[in-house]
Amino acid sequence: MISKNYIITAADGIHARPATALVKLTKRFKATISMKKGERTVKINSLLNILSLAAKGGDTITIIVDGEDEVGALVAIDIFFHDELKHL
Repeated sequence: MISKNYIITAADGIHARPATALVKLTKRFKATISMKKGERTVKINSLLNILSLAAKGGDTITIIVDGEDEVGALVAIDIFFHDELKHL
């Protein structure tokens, strides 16, 4: 299991469009991928799960990846948060 913290750099936070893109991205991997904000943790397999965290710009979230392809999954998620999120 590996985890990494991210600060949401998109001013609008994680709304429907980036949440949908994140669900599509994570479905490519076998690993279980979760997102944590504060004390609440949800699996990133559902748009509603992600939106329920209400992650806004400036919030810190933690991505937790556990499974056989966890390194590849975290690399893809890292690219998403650093490059793609601000354009969605």
